[in-house]
Amino acid sequence: MLLFRLTKKKRILAVKFANMFFLYNLLVLFTGFLLRILALFSPKMKLFVSGRKNVFSTLKQSIQKTDSVIWFHAASLGEYEQGLPVMEAIKKVYPNHKLLLTFFSPSGYEVRKNNTISHITLYLPLDTQKNAIDFINLVHPEMVFFIKYEFWPNYLKQLQQKEIKTYLISGIFREKQAFFKWYGGFYRKALHSFNHFFVQNEKSKILIQNIGFSNVTISGDTRFDRVVAILNRDNLLDFMDSFVFLDSARNNKATVIVIGSSWPKDEELLVKYINQSRENVKFIIAPHNIKPEQILTLKNQIQKKTVLFSEKETHSKLTDYQVFIIDTIGILTKIYSYADIAYVGGGFGNPGVHNILEPATFGVPIVIGPNYSHFAEATALVNLEGCLTISDYNSLKNTFDLLLQNEDERYEKGHICSTFVQMNTGATQTILNHITQ
Repeated sequence: MLLFRLTKKKRILAVKFANMFFLYNLLVLFTGFLLRILALFSPKMKLFVSGRKNVFSTLKQSIQKTDSVIWFHAASLGEYEQGLPVMEAIKKVYPNHKLLLTFFSPSGYEVRKNNTISHITLYLPLDTQKNAIDFINLVHPEMVFFIKYEFWPNYLKQLQQKEIKTYLISGIFREKQAFFKWYGGFYRKALHSFNHFFVQNEKSKILIQNIGFSNVTISGDTRFDRVVAILNRDNLLDFMDSFVFLDSARNNKATVIVIGSSWPKDEELLVKYINQSRENVKFIIAPHNIKPEQILTLKNQIQKKTVLFSEKETHSKLTDYQVFIIDTIGILTKIYSYADIAYVGGGFGNPGVHNILEPATFGVPIVIGPNYSHFAEATALVNLEGCLTISDYNSLKNTFDLLLQNEDERYEKGHICSTFVQMNTGATQTILNHITQ
């Protein structure tokens, strides 16, 4: 009787799972249809849809049956940066393998489609059963790495059925995720496809252990390895030298505040401060959105002498300007190396502040807005007092004035930031040790 009850319970669970899987696949198909309609009105959605049209033909041309392939998947640009140290390490260990990199979001693919680390870079087709079967058959990867999150049930099911080694790196789990809810059985089942979970913190490890997984290691965040590696690269930019140094001999450097990934709410406060600032302080602004009309609006609000990156070739004496607006992408990391103080934007929005690790690795004190609790590194650096928070113009003014007037304060907080980054490296080696053992 007990055996019958257990068998009956398994049958009921199997039916529930099949029903959930059916509903999920219907939802994905509907989403695909809806996205094609949205693509008619949204440039970003157009990239999302059109970028996926030639994925399978590209795979057929680029990957042969005899190729050994390792596949990395990143949701967007931030996850790519997290995965980059592991990709670089894997490439050294497996030099004869082809690296396939896929993105879900246009904001990742369009920025890094011409990267030099992967052999093939593509959008990931939507998670339909047919797409997953065709994709895995064409790629036939030896190993797969999902970065931080992105759990696609159809892809994971195919990987598990074909017994392909699958890893999650720099993983983060939170109580609000479906895996940990009463209705999350369908999503929990998808996690069984992973051979190992490399998570960032103890909380993530406990959460996933509590739902029955023991194949988990706290490796930390690979982004620390990524940003530390930046220190060993050439971060010089000739035009930045021309802007920040006050004489031709490059001996007299201005005090520089770099404003990275700013949004209008950040800029509203920052512009007011810039307009009232001393002449010996220079500002570099790299807005999150570089649409020409928004850049022009920002420039027109600034009363100090201002030059755009796109104008620099026609302005031979950049040192004559006090504000430099970077209306391009891809160089903010190097620009942080010129900072005496960094303001990182996004802290007045949702989900919150952008990446603070890049300025931190250069030993720069950091100022951010009030919304940072979702980001462990920001919370840690605020608690350590290497990162300072502001909530309005008065707190911004007081914070900037303190850091500008007190060089020792700047050095101390900058040292806290760089030490924090150095002490949290090693995630890549932990992952590599497990994979190659």
